Amino acid sequence: MDLYGVAPFGQVRWACDETAVAILDQTRLPNEVVELTLESIDSVEEAIKSLRVRGAPLIGITGAMGIAALANRAAREGLAGSRFRELVVGWADRLAAARPTAVNLAWGINRLRRVLETNPGGSAELGRALVEEANRVLLEDAQMCRAIGEHGVELLGPRDSVLTHCNAGSLATGGIGTALAPVYVGHERGLELHVYADETRPLLQGSRITAWELQRANVNVTVLTDAMAGALMSSDPPNVVFVGSDRIAANGDVANKIGTYGLAVLARYHGIPFYVLAPTSTIDTDTPDGGHIPIEFRNADEVRCGFGKSTAPPDIPVWAPAFDVTPADLITGIITEHGICVPPYSESLSHLIRSTDE
Repeated sequence: MDLYGVAPFGQVRWACDETAVAILDQTRLPNEVVELTLESIDSVEEAIKSLRVRGAPLIGITGAMGIAALANRAAREGLAGSRFRELVVGWADRLAAARPTAVNLAWGINRLRRVLETNPGGSAELGRALVEEANRVLLEDAQMCRAIGEHGVELLGPRDSVLTHCNAGSLATGGIGTALAPVYVGHERGLELHVYADETRPLLQGSRITAWELQRANVNVTVLTDAMAGALMSSDPPNVVFVGSDRIAANGDVANKIGTYGLAVLARYHGIPFYVLAPTSTIDTDTPDGGHIPIEFRNADEVRCGFGKSTAPPDIPVWAPAFDVTPADLITGIITEHGICVPPYSESLSHLIRSTDE
């Protein structure tokens, strides 16, 4: 799958006859396009933790595909019985803890757990069933992205500008993205859209990844540092803010890449609609509000010398959460593959989940 020329191999794919997974190493962007083959649980875990593969939907897909590929390999190598099942469960437990904030990772892995729980077959049959389930996770995510784009594009005019944060495009999902999905759909329809991409400190996912993929898709894009968003809103305000999410609590509070909360406050002050775009798999009804969302903290050196050059004293303390929580009352709407949820989110999200479970 080659989405908008983003990569010659797509975001993630099977390798080695479905006994390994190949990914685009996003830490090398925008200077190099490098594919890595993940052939062990160590390499899958490292790729997820180090952000070689990133974006809540995509790490869920990669976790599922990684476990399925390794299980398929173990079965072909003759591992069987309870030892096979114990090994796969151990892999699932390990990867589920790799990135604690993004609920999609556990969601994708739990899809495979259910296969293990309900399929009584031997290791060869289970290996095949796990690969098939991981394929469904990938396909469903691509379909969800397209549906999010179709709903979100209805909010855009023919020459609108969109401000976004971090990367919630095709390189964060199995399809055309979440926050960027309406932009891609609008581009297909001939809308002359302009995207402003926050640089997204400290790891620059906006400038390194969002700008890179939009430029390759021939979408008009401008990069700004995070601290410039307020000035942009006061001088040449965008029509809308679109961001993704790593977890949405039952009350509509949203965890997303650090800096999203400040952007929502600025958007409210300047009267700019602020939308969160995410699949229903990102909604965690077991988490009552944002205060209960676990927030991952990153290595301090990502701030002190993130790209090899020191930008702070080497021993200076650093406070480095990877995510912040945007309160529900700052969010205009939450766009999923099933449509747009509006406040009160405790009611609209609950209704959405009930309707999709029926």
